[in-house]
Amino acid sequence: MNNESTTVKQPVLFIPHGAGPCFFMDWQPADTWDQMADFLTNSSNGLPERPKAILIVSAHWQTREFSITASKQPELIYDYSGFPEHTYQLTYPAAGAPVLAERIGHLLIDAGLSNKQDSSRGFDHGVFIPLKLMFPDADIPVVQLSLRHDLDPKVHLRAGQALASLRDEGVLIVGSGMSFHNMRGYGDSSFTAPSVIFDEWLTTAVAANADERFAALANWPEAPHALDSHLLGAEEHLLPLMVAVGAAGTDRGKKTYSQQVIKTQISAFQFG
Repeated sequence: MNNESTTVKQPVLFIPHGAGPCFFMDWQPADTWDQMADFLTNSSNGLPERPKAILIVSAHWQTREFSITASKQPELIYDYSGFPEHTYQLTYPAAGAPVLAERIGHLLIDAGLSNKQDSSRGFDHGVFIPLKLMFPDADIPVVQLSLRHDLDPKVHLRAGQALASLRDEGVLIVGSGMSFHNMRGYGDSSFTAPSVIFDEWLTTAVAANADERFAALANWPEAPHALDSHLLGAEEHLLPLMVAVGAAGTDRGKKTYSQQVIKTQISAFQFG
């Protein structure tokens, strides 16, 4: 039987990846990250079938032009500091997918988006930390796409649009970031209400039709309390959502997780 003929279209996910290796260490209070960890652990249950590959966009890789991991076996990048020693021994031996990486590059070129293959880049913690929970067996090939360092929302929406066809080939597209990411706001109760207001706006925006959603997210700094939730010029944790929304096509988004963590509202979304 031709496997392609039985492939089921995958949804697109935007997930929170927590703080460094938070799910794999003690924290105070002890249950701070438990609900988020449970969400990530169970997130694959809602997929129509096991993905043939994963394309993930993390907040923690920014390059001049879009870059794509092209190694057959990417290493891990422990791009966090000050955490317990054992968190620098975490493993996630997922294979890369150089053929898929090349295809991603061609799709971006066809959309007028220059890019390069990077055979030396490994997976940062925005990739391997959530994937250890979502797909702990590390038996699905993974390719990571960088953000472009200009953080232009329209460009990242276009990138997602260019890659949308991969969903029909069984590729799960994941944006890994945080719906709220202002380091000054974490743990400060004065940011709770602003984070809730921005989260409500974001929830409405992702659930809108494709044209309205594109327009809203392309102009996200104009949203209520947007700049309390993501400092302008440091909005890298929001930008993976733009790629996810672009890849969603006409599929409306829905909130799949929401919680106040460290006194700020954090949410996840699924399209399709």
